[in-house]
Amino acid sequence: MNAPKTPDKPAPDTTARKAWVPKTPVDVVLEQIGKQEKRVAGLQKELDTEKVLLGKLQKAKAALEA
Repeated sequence: MNAPKTPDKPAPDTTARKAWVPKTPVDVVLEQIGKQEKRVAGLQKELDTEKVLLGKLQKAKAALEA
């Protein structure tokens, strides 16, 4: 049987990684607020699109009932 080959170790990066800086509770909350604002903006845009579609369908309904 052949012995399994050991995977080659990746070459170490020549560029150093940035040091991890823990976030303060204030930073975490501000980040969450920013994410929520983006989410609400996206949902608002989607709602506006759906309202336009609803308006078109209501106009079609009124024309069919007339």
